[in-house]
Amino acid sequence: MSSEVRVAVFRPNDDRLTDAVELLDSLGATPIADPMLEIEPTGAVPQSNADYVVFTSKTGIELAAEAGWQPGETTLVSIGSGTTAAATDAGWTVDREPETYSSAGLVELLAEEVAGSDVNVARSDHGSHVLLDGLVDAGADVTETVLYRLVRPADAGESTELAADGELEAVAFTSSLTVEHFLDAAADRGLRDAAIDGLDAAVVGAIGEPTRATAVDHGIAVDIVPEEATFEALATQVVEAAAPSYTG
Repeated sequence: MSSEVRVAVFRPNDDRLTDAVELLDSLGATPIADPMLEIEPTGAVPQSNADYVVFTSKTGIELAAEAGWQPGETTLVSIGSGTTAAATDAGWTVDREPETYSSAGLVELLAEEVAGSDVNVARSDHGSHVLLDGLVDAGADVTETVLYRLVRPADAGESTELAADGELEAVAFTSSLTVEHFLDAAADRGLRDAAIDGLDAAVVGAIGEPTRATAVDHGIAVDIVPEEATFEALATQVVEAAAPSYTG
């Protein structure tokens, strides 16, 4: 790589951040680790008697498993490959997974089969209404279990200063909330507009369409949305775009 490629990554400060930093290192980039999400478990567990239990994140699976919850006879639904892998690690078998890893994809997957069924959606406190509304419209009896809250760490924001100074080559947004928390951290420093301007000169990656839409709604131009909604695909494409001479 002809020059340094600094890539900001916003994953929670756990194995996801460690893995992300290692991946960016392996791609020849310089990771800027700036966690924008902190997980606060609520202690709740999914309903054990629901016909369907829908998980929308790896974190939700891990918290439910740590609490001793088991799927039993319920139809276990996962939003995507990372969540399914966590379920497999917990010893569970996922029954349904959509082709498109999003709330809309889940609704499309289940719409024809959930009429009259009890469906429990187990997720964070920042889940999309698209999923709940879509399942209700399909005739399901829908409940939501908030397994954890997502908050912005008090010390988050180093990357916003680098962006404002033009010292980031790329960012990798992994959820709508990482976009919002990035901008909130910038605003706290009086740098919101400068940070957005800095991102205009950088490669901006979003892990999926909902994240891209949130960024665009807040005035951030998005360059990369990988076809596969995984951090590996996102990071690889972002680094390649930020360093065109990089051949891997």
